[in-house]
Amino acid sequence: MLTKNQIKYIKSLHNKKDRNENNTFLVEGKKSLIELLNSNFELEILIISQEFYDENKKNIWNRKIEILSPNEITKLSSLQTNSDWIAVVKQKQNTQLENNWNEIILVLDDIKDPWNLWTIMRIADWYWVTKIIASKDTCEFYNTKVIISTMWSFTRVNLFYTDLKEYLQNQSLPIYGSFINWENIHQTKLEKSWVFIIIWNESNGISQKLEKFITKKISIPKFWLAESLNAWVATGIILDNFQDKSQPKQNCFGWKN
Repeated sequence: MLTKNQIKYIKSLHNKKDRNENNTFLVEGKKSLIELLNSNFELEILIISQEFYDENKKNIWNRKIEILSPNEITKLSSLQTNSDWIAVVKQKQNTQLENNWNEIILVLDDIKDPWNLWTIMRIADWYWVTKIIASKDTCEFYNTKVIISTMWSFTRVNLFYTDLKEYLQNQSLPIYGSFINWENIHQTKLEKSWVFIIIWNESNGISQKLEKFITKKISIPKFWLAESLNAWVATGIILDNFQDKSQPKQNCFGWKN
């Protein structure tokens, strides 16, 4: 049985300020709980309905859980349709990610819309990109909408928030950025070693303070009248070209393409 203080604490995690103060966040929803349990995130509290526990007990029998009614779970949840489970999870420390050979690293330049962030994370996961370097003004990774909408990509894609100017000026790797009327990405020879790709805020483009660090300017050609592409659409097009042209023809499961 949860105490009144625990209930108040869980509800408070709907707010960014309280998530940051407690260094925890919520994971919830009807999708598989098993991916969270198999990830390297540490659970603090797991609340589950009796029905959901009965359906999944072979996977969670050794976990410390709190069983509540579906109605009680819905009252704690940020989702009106969630009556199965909620987990309070510890945030990871914001630590710098190590660069490995032959990988793509995305750099997010002030991506402030949660929709853009979670979609970029899902696209990154699809194309086997596991590291994202984000500006300090980029949307919060532990935003409840972001966590739910990544469809578990948050367990595989890691973010590091930092001052991008300081970070990029110390890098010797190729840095790509997309601009209007530069080299057509579909016709460009792309690097075969590791690279950084800057993804920009579509309202402002790549900031001037970062442009000077770009070693290769590329363009997504425009064929009709649309004014611009949003950040996640551009990310998908760019990563598809990089993985098609530059990376080994093998995916994370070892299958040849």
